Amino acid sequence: MIQKKILYPAIILFLLVSITGARMALADDPAARSIMEKVDARDDGDNQLSDMEMVLIDKKGQKRIRKIRIFSKDRGADTLKLMFFEHPADVKDTALLTYDYDDPAKDDDQWLYLPALRKTKRIATADKSGSFMGSDLNYSDMTSPDLEDYEFRFYEKGKEREVRGKKVWVIWSLPRTREIIKETGYKKSLLFVRQDIDMVVRAIRWVDEGGYLKYVDVKSLEQIDGIWIATETQVNKNRGKETVHKTILRLDNIKFNQDLTYDLFTIRRMEKGL
Repeated sequence: MIQKKILYPAIILFLLVSITGARMALADDPAARSIMEKVDARDDGDNQLSDMEMVLIDKKGQKRIRKIRIFSKDRGADTLKLMFFEHPADVKDTALLTYDYDDPAKDDDQWLYLPALRKTKRIATADKSGSFMGSDLNYSDMTSPDLEDYEFRFYEKGKEREVRGKKVWVIWSLPRTREIIKETGYKKSLLFVRQDIDMVVRAIRWVDEGGYLKYVDVKSLEQIDGIWIATETQVNKNRGKETVHKTILRLDNIKFNQDLTYDLFTIRRMEKGL
C-alpha cells in the first residue's frame, strides 16, 4: 500500500501530528513537506494479519496486559482495519472497525463493538480525541493524518540529529485549524523521521488538555517482506517530569499478502467475533 502513513498503522500509528490555536510564526516549509510526503507514500504492505500485546502501566508500575488480533486491507487508496480483543476476559470480543479514507474531504469512520452491552457505537468526530480502551492512544491515532490539515517546518534546519545511530530529520507538525486540534487532541507534534527509510521513529506530542506531553518511541523495527514495521512502540504520558501512564505495544506474527476479503471489514462481521 502506498499512501498516507506517518507511523505504523494500525494502530500506532500516529501517533504523530499537531499545534495550538495560535499559529507558529513561520509558514509551511516546502522541503519539510516534501519529506512528510515521502513518509506518507511509504509502502506499508497490504492484506496484513498480526497479533498485538498492549501493556498498560500506571504511575505505580502496576500492569494490565491485553491481547489483540489485527486485520488490515487496502480498498483502493483507503485502508480498512479490524481489531479484536482476545484477552483478558473483561474485554474479550471488544472490537474496533476503522475505515481510513485517503480523501481529506471525507471523515474517517470508526465503530466500537462492546459485547457486554451487545452494542455497536459509532465514534463521533468529537470523541476521537478520547483514550482508546484505557491506553495512551486516542481513537484519532488509529487513522493516518491528512497532510493537507498540517503545516510542516524543520525544528533546526541544516542540523543533523540521530536516533539509535540513524540520521533523522526533526520536523514540526502544526495543525492548521482549531477543529483539527479538537479532533486529534494534540496541539502540536515534533516528528523524528529516519532518513534512510522515510519513517517516523520518535515523536513528542503536546496534549491539548491537561498539560500533558506524550513521548512516542519506536523501540524495535523489523523488515518483513521488504516492509519496515514497528514491532515495539512505547508511549509515555507525562506531566512535567513525572510519567503518569505508559503504554507498550508489541507486534508479533506479522504476515502480509493474506487472503482477506472485504466482508471481514463490516459491522456485522465485527459483532460476530473471531
